[in-house]
Amino acid sequence: MLVACWSPKGGSGTTVTAVLLALACVRTSGEALLADLTGDVPAALGVPDAAGPGLADWLDASADVGGDALGRLEADVGRGLRLLPRGAGTPSAGAALRAEALASLLGADHRAVIADCGLADRSPGRDLCGGATLSLAVLRPCYLSIRRALAAPVRPTGVILVTEPGRSLQRRDIEDVLGVPVWAEIPLDGTVARAVDAGLLGARLPRPFERGLERSLDTVAPRSVR
Repeated sequence: MLVACWSPKGGSGTTVTAVLLALACVRTSGEALLADLTGDVPAALGVPDAAGPGLADWLDASADVGGDALGRLEADVGRGLRLLPRGAGTPSAGAALRAEALASLLGADHRAVIADCGLADRSPGRDLCGGATLSLAVLRPCYLSIRRALAAPVRPTGVILVTEPGRSLQRRDIEDVLGVPVWAEIPLDGTVARAVDAGLLGARLPRPFERGLERSLDTVAPRSVR
């Protein structure tokens, strides 16, 4: 199963949410693959940037470079989590054509695959969302985020809501406006920010977020196969 995490607005916490979801999948099913299309995942995990080619290079390669090459790009970041790094390349306009093939390959993987696709209006992350099993918009409960989500070129399957104290918009408001369910609510908490700053986010899933991700995990890694 391929789960694409994206946001219509910068600063929503998409990368950290994708990392938390991947770590939660590892905790429940023993393994997961995290695909990084933004280049920010290593910093969030507290691991060095991978040297050599990555997804950006694969997307820019010729059609005869197949799925076996993706496996060679993977990096082991420990505890059952593997990373497909972005790489140093800059995908060309033609990379959008390869994004469909990438989505098909990742969706057929036996592991839960979580993709950090970044902003919805940027390729190739935008194109990967279209072929994902689940397309999850990461939003904060603010008017600007909802407005951007309505205008986004990607239609979400559901929403991961990063909740903030003092906001008037609630889960039901988001669901009513966007017409899709909120799969999980994650509290905006200093625990994660401190873990990212210290490079410790990859070491363990912060306890406050296990409950918030429970519904998403039931979809990504059903209890019957855990």
